[in-house]
Amino acid sequence: MRDFPKTLAITGPTASGKTALAVHLARKFRGEIVSVDSRQVYRAMDLGTGKDLAEYGEVPYHLIDIADPSETFDLHAFMREAEKAVRAIAGRGRLPVLAGGTPLYLDALLRNYTLPGGAPDLRLRAELDRLTLAELNARLDALAPDGLADFRGRDNFLRVRRAVEIVTAGGSPAAVGNAGFPGQDQVLVLGVHYPRAVIRERIAKRLDARLAAGMVQEVRALHDAGLAWERLERFGLEYRAVAEFLQKKCDFAAMRSNLLDRIRQFAKRQDIWFRKMERAGLAIHWLPGGDRERAEILTADFLAGRPLPAPEIRMIDTYYGPRDPGAGSPGQSAPNNSEEV
Repeated sequence: MRDFPKTLAITGPTASGKTALAVHLARKFRGEIVSVDSRQVYRAMDLGTGKDLAEYGEVPYHLIDIADPSETFDLHAFMREAEKAVRAIAGRGRLPVLAGGTPLYLDALLRNYTLPGGAPDLRLRAELDRLTLAELNARLDALAPDGLADFRGRDNFLRVRRAVEIVTAGGSPAAVGNAGFPGQDQVLVLGVHYPRAVIRERIAKRLDARLAAGMVQEVRALHDAGLAWERLERFGLEYRAVAEFLQKKCDFAAMRSNLLDRIRQFAKRQDIWFRKMERAGLAIHWLPGGDRERAEILTADFLAGRPLPAPEIRMIDTYYGPRDPGAGSPGQSAPNNSEEV
């Protein structure tokens, strides 16, 4: 997206409280929220995606509940619809507030990715959806044996499928052109920061709350409405784990334990994305505990055009190392800036 209007973005790892901070700032500064989440676009997928719609109250939101789970809503569609939403909000004289936990989508929108391959070929996609992941990888190898050195995501069905589509159309699966990040005069990015141990506990507490609220029943209802188990599993995390449980591939305790591990690993992958974005030049102002007072000060200065300070916390300066008495506490800044994720 080029020529950003003044826009606020709220990011952070899963279970950090991004939505609550985004809603608070939207109320304070006449904002409307644009969800930056790859799964919240789908209707009837509420608990598993953490929509938390009750938190929004009177605050308008966009890119939530706009597609059927049987439909495809990919990065192409997100960038198109998110740009439309941001420009429409700014055109009404209100503040666009990007909020969500899919760093790839935020990175793509801010850096104006040029995505290879164009729109998906729906006939080819239907054919590919009948293949297993192993069969997809074999097809990709057959199509482009010499062009995959930089391709990542071999263990992700959706990424391999898209790579096959791109190569079939004559492109390269690794070819993504992008611009730099917009300056701080255009976009202010705030991150909700907690030590990793706290995030792990918050993830466990939230997972148990969602299971108690009926997440298993939500997945069962989606299947009963006609969504195949394979489709549910491709939504990942909660939907894959619960679908496996409902197919009696594991018991409830194993499902909960495995899902908790997967979500915690997902939070680590988000952390890796944030580090990557910082290395590429994005200033993310990390707020300990989602400090609302500090968030309001930064947002007010940003909207008034006043200079912003450098971020006080950077993920690329944060060290997660061995948990021994001489190594320091996990999540503390390391003098040598070393990292272990």
